[in-house]
Amino acid sequence: MSARIHLTHTFASDPETVFAALSEHENLGPLFGARITRLRDGETSRNGVGSARLLRVGPLPGFVETVTVAEPHRLIEYRITAGGPLRRHRGVQRLEPVEGGGTRLEYLIEFDAVLPGLAPIVAAVLRRSIRTHLPALAP
Repeated sequence: MSARIHLTHTFASDPETVFAALSEHENLGPLFGARITRLRDGETSRNGVGSARLLRVGPLPGFVETVTVAEPHRLIEYRITAGGPLRRHRGVQRLEPVEGGGTRLEYLIEFDAVLPGLAPIVAAVLRRSIRTHLPALAP
């Protein structure tokens, strides 16, 4: 069974500030309820395409997420590329300026799990964690 998380949030900050906060791997620990370690920088920029992070949630084995698309101030896409119980994972963060200032984030995460019934459980926990911690990511 697959899972899908779709969230939107409006930040008071401009797209440049929000993009900088979302693209910095080490900032994402609270969002995902994970300890994050940067594995490598991107091909042309620190947090760009090819940059990778190791995520560890509690005592579980870690897994690697790799940035596959990075369009400054507009779009970040990433996938799980090694480890973990999730399969066919894709995360997409789209940023749009808001009239009068601010930034609207549309965040989509899709995945399957190797164990039946695990995907909806992971989705519920992840959805709650992101909703709780996203507002503090960028002013």
